[in-house]
Amino acid sequence: MSGKPKLHYINGRGRMETIRWLLAAAGVEFEEVYVETRDDLLRLQNSGVLMFQQVPMVEMDGMKLVQSRAICNYISAKHNLYGKDLKERVLYCINATSALKDHGKDFLVGNQLSRADVQLLEIILMAEEVKPDILAKFPVLQSFKARTSNIPTIKKFLQPGSPRKPPFDEKELPKVLKIFY
Repeated sequence: MSGKPKLHYINGRGRMETIRWLLAAAGVEFEEVYVETRDDLLRLQNSGVLMFQQVPMVEMDGMKLVQSRAICNYISAKHNLYGKDLKERVLYCINATSALKDHGKDFLVGNQLSRADVQLLEIILMAEEVKPDILAKFPVLQSFKARTSNIPTIKKFLQPGSPRKPPFDEKELPKVLKIFY
């Protein structure tokens, strides 16, 4: 299980998208194995590799990781996206606009890219898909978006053809429901 992480999930955003974002921000290439049918999910469940019988599941560093928060924590800690100390790790729970304005740095915690920055950018871009002018009254967030979108690893992830998934298409809902229920 060495080499590229292998991501097991449906071919859509869902609980895997933040994991994709974090790996991309860290510059880590990964493979994806799509769960496309109920039988695919049952095969995974019956193989014994899914703790709690759930996806997403990420194979990396000799482990089969489940639970999206645990996966994100592991990736963040491994790739220095978690803050330099315990204080920085808890700071990303505070109000993002105030944090950017008040501490005078380019990032939410400390002075380097962190999981908090990656997740805020992901949320901003998803909100803009629904309401393109949502940041019109928020120049600090506009500046944050421009700055973080131009970090080379993130810029690459935002390009067409990257592993970033498109917005959810409601026509896909019956297919996804058949996999999980």
